[in-house]
Amino acid sequence: MTLLTRERIAERLQQLQADICKAIETTDGAATFSAENWERDGGGGGITRIIQHGRIIEKGGVNFSAVHGELPENIQRALKVEDNRFFATGVSIVQHPVNPNVPIIHMNVRYFELGNGQWWFGGGIDLTPHYVDEEDARWFHARLKAVCDKYDATWYPRFKTWADDYFFITHRNETRGIGGIFFDRLSGNEQEKERLFNFLIDVGEAFAPVYTRFMQKHADEPYGEAEKKWQLLRRGRYVEFNLVYDKGTRFGLDTGGRIESILMSLPEQAGWFYDHKPETGSREELTARYLVKGLRWD
Repeated sequence: MTLLTRERIAERLQQLQADICKAIETTDGAATFSAENWERDGGGGGITRIIQHGRIIEKGGVNFSAVHGELPENIQRALKVEDNRFFATGVSIVQHPVNPNVPIIHMNVRYFELGNGQWWFGGGIDLTPHYVDEEDARWFHARLKAVCDKYDATWYPRFKTWADDYFFITHRNETRGIGGIFFDRLSGNEQEKERLFNFLIDVGEAFAPVYTRFMQKHADEPYGEAEKKWQLLRRGRYVEFNLVYDKGTRFGLDTGGRIESILMSLPEQAGWFYDHKPETGSREELTARYLVKGLRWD
């Protein structure tokens, strides 16, 4: 068995970035990703790839990073580790569409290693529809369950619950969307490392066929001013979560990451309407009813 090194992991994740960008560009049909290589002062760097003002995608990012150095004390405390030397690599994705009928999607797959040899994998994928479509929600969760079941039948319910708890806007008492899967600190022996890495890549490779299907299905559906207003409000909720609760955002800021890459997850436009309440019986009210933990989609 070939030793699974951090260099091999980073190389494969960088290829995943390229493959996903190609799939999104092809489906959008109008815009292409710009690429910017960057270096981190403390060690390492990455490639930020951004798509803007497309036919389907208003703004999206697919970021790759491989950074190393010393962990700040607050990150050490949060991770409950003693060694402050680290290496981290991953791919992080957020796509904000033009049409409110196309959902926002997020994915992150990552590997973390300490100087003492301790390591783990983490990540997840979740869907944030502006308007919840039950058929789409069930199909989305079925795809994630299939990936999990390939490795362990207990993972989907476990990781689905983890996502419900993680992607929760506490101050709004609502989930960010319809969830997905979330996992962290997955570790083991060297044989298990290869297996967990394969799972991570399978999660990553599920992204493009899932999201391009939603792009193709909903991009040309009609919408009006009311739907755009609701989209801006839902984007505002997305911003609130990412700036207040998201661990990846906080890790990037605390370790001196590149600010433009860290905040690529934010939409170009968002809205906050004072004390907004959806009209009774509207699509907006129906969607709001779905923003709770524990819904079964399988």
